[in-house]
Amino acid sequence: MTERFDFAAVAPGAEAAIGVMDRFVAGHELEAGLLELMRVRASQLNGCVYCIDMHTKDARARGETEQRLYALPAWREAPYFTDRERAALAWTEAVTLIGEGHVGDAAYSEVRAQFTEEEIAVLLMAVLAINAWNRVAVSQRLEAGSYVSRVAVEVV
Repeated sequence: MTERFDFAAVAPGAEAAIGVMDRFVAGHELEAGLLELMRVRASQLNGCVYCIDMHTKDARARGETEQRLYALPAWREAPYFTDRERAALAWTEAVTLIGEGHVGDAAYSEVRAQFTEEEIAVLLMAVLAINAWNRVAVSQRLEAGSYVSRVAVEVV
């Protein structure tokens, strides 16, 4: 696939506008690894191979295991995820797949049991941002594979 156009070049400031959402999310205390799982899952649902490549690399740099990344499409059946992660992943799916039934009460109840309302708002912004990036990358046909993570390896 050939990249269609250079979004940043033809729409100066457009990437920065989405970046504001990312900076908002980064300015809060949510776990970086949790946010990466959410980004990968939304990217899987949206079929954005560029973002899957990027965020799996960033997740690995943050210490995420390959086992959990491989199981992410079937997270409901996998025993590797915490209740907090499950709630965030359910929220991610509900918001990403809004056209398939809106964001139901079950997803909200699940996320509300694990997060404060402020944290839910931050999670919402994280999902909005990755969905925007997915749509940019898919529309541009960005080529996956060349991304190198800039995340410093975390010491646990």
